[in-house]
Amino acid sequence: MLPPAVWRLGKRNVGKIESAAGGIRLTEDQRIDWLRLIRSENVGPRTFRSLLDHYGSARIALETLPELARRGGAARAVRICPRADAERELDAARRLGITLIALCEPSYPWRLQAIDDAPPLIAVRGKAATLAQPMVAMVGSRNASAAGIKFAERLARDLGAAGFVVVSGLARGIDAAAHRATIDSGTLAVLAGGQDRIYPPEHGALLDAILAAGVALTEMPLGWEPRAHDFPRRNRLISGLALGVVVIEAAKRSGSLITARFALEQGREVFAVPGSPLDPRAEGTNSLIKQGAAVVTEAADVIDVLAPMLGRPPDLAAEEPERLAPDGAGADDDLRRRIASLLGPAPVSIDDLIRLSGASAAVVRMTLLELELAGRLERHGGALVSLL
Repeated sequence: MLPPAVWRLGKRNVGKIESAAGGIRLTEDQRIDWLRLIRSENVGPRTFRSLLDHYGSARIALETLPELARRGGAARAVRICPRADAERELDAARRLGITLIALCEPSYPWRLQAIDDAPPLIAVRGKAATLAQPMVAMVGSRNASAAGIKFAERLARDLGAAGFVVVSGLARGIDAAAHRATIDSGTLAVLAGGQDRIYPPEHGALLDAILAAGVALTEMPLGWEPRAHDFPRRNRLISGLALGVVVIEAAKRSGSLITARFALEQGREVFAVPGSPLDPRAEGTNSLIKQGAAVVTEAADVIDVLAPMLGRPPDLAAEEPERLAPDGAGADDDLRRRIASLLGPAPVSIDDLIRLSGASAAVVRMTLLELELAGRLERHGGALVSLL
């Protein structure tokens, strides 16, 4: 039986790849194919993985995209990333000292690899060895108080001294304080945009300092200007990289609480620093504590919980993943319409679709893949889907 990493690459490519301890290295052509597939229209991390599991290689998946999108009801031809564009992106990345690491490769962070929507490719700049060290995420208010910034600096410095890499999002306030305090010990900045589109712009010098002993990481292409919905997307990587997430000063509705929610969904530990009930910036953190988050007043509170987890690999399924029916075999037009008719704007579980449609799991998943490639489906956490 092939290991999970091989399944992520695809069985048909196994004879063509260079094996390495702990993972599989892509050839240059395979890296270009992976880049083309993830940069193609309506292909996100989950869709990418489904396509690779089904077709065995990114190249074959690229060839089938137009037909899959047509079957899903696409109103026009789906845009497929040209090979020349992928080659230009790879060349530009190398000139800037950026490495594109694939999900199946040994240098890909294994905790991030374990999440459901791990990026197929991550763009990494700096000291790549940092990715192998245990990590703790620290997030909080952009409009942080002086006390919050002081505590974040102290906590980050102590965690760095204990051997943890501090992960954050390079934002103003708590994020920047955590990064600055751990420049010497090593810190990881997760970017919402491309490696050449730093946000906020005034943190360019901070990022340069981070890269001396740490890393900048993003799933976005070069030239990508971060937009509002890119920040929650970035937040799932912050929590996915880490053993746990520490929240310092978070309002009732804030990106930091989104990161905490991702952490819970990913099975990570959530910690919160208590604050004054009179400070709106502490409303979110105090609420997390009420919901069961561990209270943090010093680094030992975090270290005592996370130390027993160090070196423990994630639980990767030993069994082969369920294979989709070849090219949607068994899914005639009537069956596809029946599955699509069960969908609407309200999210429903894939298990319910299988039960209510009477179709096999393979047929339902193939139909959802077709709808997604046609730009008609939205995926939510917890295996929920809805029609756009």
